[in-house]
Amino acid sequence: MAPPTLLDRIGIPKALVFGYLGVLLFMVGDGVESGFIAPFMADHGAGTEVRASYVITAYGVTVMLASWLSGALSDLWGPRRVMQLGLAVWIVFDVLYLTLALGPQNYPLMLLFYGLRGFGYPLFVFGFLVWITATAPAARMGTAVGWFYVAFTGGLPTLGSLVAGATNPWFGPMGTLWIALGIIALGGVCCLLGVRERTGFARLAPPGVNPVQSLLSSLSIAWTHPKVAVGCVVRIINTAPEFGFLVFLPTFFGKELGFGEGRWLTLLAVIYGTNVFCNLLFGVIGDKIGWRRTIATFGGLGCAVTTLALYFVPLAVGPHYGVALGVGMLYGVTLAGFVPISALVPALAPENKGGAMALLNLGAGGAAFVGPAIVSVFLDPLGPAGVVLIFAGLYVVAAVLTLYLKPAEVRGPEAPEAASPVAVARTHPFAAVRAAELHRWAATRDYQRIMDGHYPRRDTDACAG
Repeated sequence: MAPPTLLDRIGIPKALVFGYLGVLLFMVGDGVESGFIAPFMADHGAGTEVRASYVITAYGVTVMLASWLSGALSDLWGPRRVMQLGLAVWIVFDVLYLTLALGPQNYPLMLLFYGLRGFGYPLFVFGFLVWITATAPAARMGTAVGWFYVAFTGGLPTLGSLVAGATNPWFGPMGTLWIALGIIALGGVCCLLGVRERTGFARLAPPGVNPVQSLLSSLSIAWTHPKVAVGCVVRIINTAPEFGFLVFLPTFFGKELGFGEGRWLTLLAVIYGTNVFCNLLFGVIGDKIGWRRTIATFGGLGCAVTTLALYFVPLAVGPHYGVALGVGMLYGVTLAGFVPISALVPALAPENKGGAMALLNLGAGGAAFVGPAIVSVFLDPLGPAGVVLIFAGLYVVAAVLTLYLKPAEVRGPEAPEAASPVAVARTHPFAAVRAAELHRWAATRDYQRIMDGHYPRRDTDACAG
């Protein structure tokens, strides 16, 4: 047996390493606009911050739909083909948005093209997440997913905000948006040409499953496996406030506290830069102490506290940049507590991981809709303070809901090695072929004795692999 490589030790599947790099670059390009696009649209065609939030909400609707489709279509076509479609959609509609909508300050076309562009990034990025869950070893799934979120959040909005801070003074916001498109194209090429792992080239669903069955399966799992539906809700709450904050915090920190656009973009990069490092940390913590415990404690309850601190502490102490950096970093730390949700939810339905990932991705995309939608509805009547209170309350709800998400076959602290043989099979390149075989084996007396602890755990590994 070959000695483990550095990638093995840190939990990155070697065959997917260029995929992680490609996702990072793609999300850098996506994240470039996150810190300034809402106020920029308000000043260039939208008219007000609330009308700009309608554009971002329309984008969130398509992100939500595409996030669901990314899992279902990956089952049918394979993750790589879904990623190709996402890249093409983003490039086409981003060009139309910049040339025909934002440039001429045409508000209806902003709604149309910015909204349709939202189909692109979930198909690309969450298609790769499905590729990870179909490839990474079950015992290291939390860590592999943690690295995905390092790449994801490393781009949106961390490095993206730094790029914007550097390029806006030289090229202006419009020039910066064109630079962002080039970075996205580079990320797409890196990922699609660099990753040669064969699981993602083929459909993940068994040969007899047709498109309608796959799409229905990704929805019906919500009632055949209610815990997966609850996990979807938790995933929505995870990042809904993040997307909502990007609508009104630029004005709060940049104008009301007087930090200006440059220091606001730096603050945003610091918040999510902290989150990047902690994403991996909480992936490892989740594998050690239990996924549910990590999500409920560090994610739900932690974010409830730091969400309040992010707004009310700077509001109370005034324009002290160091204080804003401190509470921002705390929010970034606790937000990473949700990372194990992408390992936990597929374990709730090990015989239909594709459907579970589709619903989980629907939750991830739903956050891009729900966050701005809450801002659109409540910002005028309740003000920023009321919106922040709503977000903090949602995080408490997420902590409570997470306690319900216990995989039936897991003993102790959600140990990944206790997954069913079908869950193990779905991480194998020939998962679809092996699943039925292992279903039959799971019914045998030998398997039941192994799961009851009468044989060494390595026997299970031998039978499954």
